[in-house]
Amino acid sequence: MSDASGSRASGRKIQLGAMMFLQYAIWGAWAPVLSSYLLNDLGFSGGQVGWIYALLPLATIVAPMIGGQVADRYFSTEKVIGFLAVTGGVLLMAVARMTDFSGMFVLMLVYCMLYAPTLALTNSIAMINLKDSEKEFGAIRVWGTLGWIAAGWTLTGWRWLGEGDVLPGMQGDMLLLAGALSIVMGLQSFALPNTPPQKEGVSPWAFLESIKMLQVKDFAIFVGITFVVATELEFYYILTAPFLESEAIGISSRNIPAVMTIAQFAEIFVMAFMLSWSLGKYGMRKTLAIGVIAWPIRYIIFAIGSPTWLVIASLTLHGFCYVFFFVAAFIYVDKVAPPDIRASAQSLIAIIALGMGRFLGSLFAGGIRDLFTTDAGTNWTNVFLVPCALTLICAVAFLLFFREESKPAPVEAET
Repeated sequence: MSDASGSRASGRKIQLGAMMFLQYAIWGAWAPVLSSYLLNDLGFSGGQVGWIYALLPLATIVAPMIGGQVADRYFSTEKVIGFLAVTGGVLLMAVARMTDFSGMFVLMLVYCMLYAPTLALTNSIAMINLKDSEKEFGAIRVWGTLGWIAAGWTLTGWRWLGEGDVLPGMQGDMLLLAGALSIVMGLQSFALPNTPPQKEGVSPWAFLESIKMLQVKDFAIFVGITFVVATELEFYYILTAPFLESEAIGISSRNIPAVMTIAQFAEIFVMAFMLSWSLGKYGMRKTLAIGVIAWPIRYIIFAIGSPTWLVIASLTLHGFCYVFFFVAAFIYVDKVAPPDIRASAQSLIAIIALGMGRFLGSLFAGGIRDLFTTDAGTNWTNVFLVPCALTLICAVAFLLFFREESKPAPVEAET
């Protein structure tokens, strides 16, 4: 490789890494702490908060089918990302000014429909513009997790500058920060490598080709457990911040964004050093088992609620909960799916887990919070015993009934 071509390749990697950093910094700015703002500052009910959080999972089911087709057939991918990010950033600025549920619901729905396609498009443009995506993509994607962490620490620093928890006039600060980051990402995206449309896009309903894989018992068990666990993931994403901020734990709202990033530090460590080691030493089934068992352990610590140091330390379990289960799950699907429908199988598990599972889980988590909330406050023990019980059932079912397939599932795709 010549010095010039090597320099261009390095430049592309820097651009793509910056794109990933901003992509997940946007999400990391609002998702971990928005629930506390809605519950404590705006007085929303748990059900209303659940609906706000359910919008992004809903959008992940619908919007990528539209965004992917637009990028595949009509416009360059970098231009599509740029338009969606700039428009989404402006919308987030508007959402930050909303104080009523109906207005915020409508604007947040539109925003999520703009943001959701970028999750797939940023992966796509990165893989297309890397020489060896299998070897190089991980180093690009890790910048996304670093962006999530940076957003949390920036928000905490921002709040420390104010006399109270936020700077004067900066209510909805997490949305304002996310909006500013989104506009920056949009402008940066227009400078990404030109990635013209392919003209022959994959069918948006391609995932239907993989449904026959559910005829295989072990795969059906795996998908069912994955769906249930995905619903319980929302108890962590929606309720951890208000739980840590409650009198039971007593962490200041200004520190919550930084404290929540403990989970992302653990995620990076487990992803970088433990996943490959575990898969090599213990195999897929035991790795997945460790992942699913970590869920009830985390929630029982939340339910007990003391000592405070243990509750905070339990945030590190997110590394095992997410990486050893969800990341390993996508690896498992790639392993057992017939080669000609692997992409469709990945779409299927993404829609079931990250789409439908998280959508219903958001509504469920919000409803459970309301069920155990009175004028005296929220009974967090009862709240977290619910996901603890459900994930414990999933862990037992997984250990009793799931057997790893040693070869691709005997299902052929229909043409």
